[in-house]
Amino acid sequence: MPNLVKPINLTDDDKATLEGILRQSTVEARTYIRAKVLLLKSERMSNEAIADKLDICVTAVRLCIDKYNAGGIKAALQDNKGRGRKAEITDADITWVINKACQKPKDFGYSAELWYPASFTRFINSIAEQEGHPRMASVTETTLRKILANAKIRPFKISYYCERRDPDFDSKMHDVLVIYKQLSLQFDGEGNLLPFEGMPVHTLSYDEKPGMQALDTTADDRPPVPGTEKNSTVYRDYEYVRLGTLSLLAANDLLTGEAIPLVSPTHKSSDFVRFLKMLDGKYPAGDKIRLILDNHSAHTSRETQEYLNTVPGRFEFVFTPTHGSWLNMVEGFFSKLTKQMLNGIRVSSKEELESQIYQYFNEINKVPVPYHWSYKLDDIDLTKEDISQIVYEVVNHKAANACDKDKRAPRPRTRKRQGQDNQG
Repeated sequence: MPNLVKPINLTDDDKATLEGILRQSTVEARTYIRAKVLLLKSERMSNEAIADKLDICVTAVRLCIDKYNAGGIKAALQDNKGRGRKAEITDADITWVINKACQKPKDFGYSAELWYPASFTRFINSIAEQEGHPRMASVTETTLRKILANAKIRPFKISYYCERRDPDFDSKMHDVLVIYKQLSLQFDGEGNLLPFEGMPVHTLSYDEKPGMQALDTTADDRPPVPGTEKNSTVYRDYEYVRLGTLSLLAANDLLTGEAIPLVSPTHKSSDFVRFLKMLDGKYPAGDKIRLILDNHSAHTSRETQEYLNTVPGRFEFVFTPTHGSWLNMVEGFFSKLTKQMLNGIRVSSKEELESQIYQYFNEINKVPVPYHWSYKLDDIDLTKEDISQIVYEVVNHKAANACDKDKRAPRPRTRKRQGQDNQG
């Protein structure tokens, strides 16, 4: 009886490709089996014999061979796109979910500020049928996480930014950078301070650090124990006692590197004036004192202006832009102060905290380090700048004007509550 098995004719390249697949250490099982089917069929084996040898059904063997005859080796080894179970969650469902995720819970009457995976899932399940997305009524938290991850949104987290509210931000930043560029020319190539030319100008970076807490422990700290992992750190009881807060007014002399502190219970205009008087007594009479500072109300108050009027020409203020305090180099010093000294500090009184702060300043002033600015400094060309034209807006002169001394702001208009007219 003649052999009715019809083999397939594989080229040498096809055979090499299929044999290479069989030698691979990592390959999909279905790809391996299909490659084996094609090789066995090329050896004149029947479909039933191939199915029995590979422990698969005859239909699978026949389908693989038919796909080879129709489209070649690639068609036989791979499945056509679009096969399988159709997606139940439509693009409209996904778009609807993303739209809801981009809104806050309070927009829908909830108390929470942000969505969380569990609460967002419950919310989506509760309104899905009502808004025409019945499939999402039973969607799981895991599926919603995948939808949001694919859309690259994370409504469960907050990232902070700084809104630029100062219309003159760029020009004010430029003025501060011009001052920093001018300061850089006061040093030689080795970082040594050069003598002043003309009137000496002492430039300081100034700011306040309010709310420094004086905390006391309720039990003594335990020191680390050598040779142990559990007791390798300082041990401290979780409880603490609040003793109050202090404010630090400080400035860095950008030429000498000296840090100048003033610790006070508050940081009002009177404290700022007190700091200015301290600077006035520190630097030689006749020298100019230039402060780079932010827009705190104490810097432009009536009390500040009244003091400045008593020492005309002594101080110049260069204000950083609103929300641009990062341009003030003393902020870097405050960060260093927090890391090296304030983090984890425990004291028995506010007076001890004040003493510790002054001691820290004494320690760093033994080896003062001048701060140098580099960001965007290469963009400043002093040959094109007229330093005298930079406006040093000191304070609100009108606040100290004699003719306006007794003036007060108009009383705010009050709105009557509903039903008030009906009373009485």
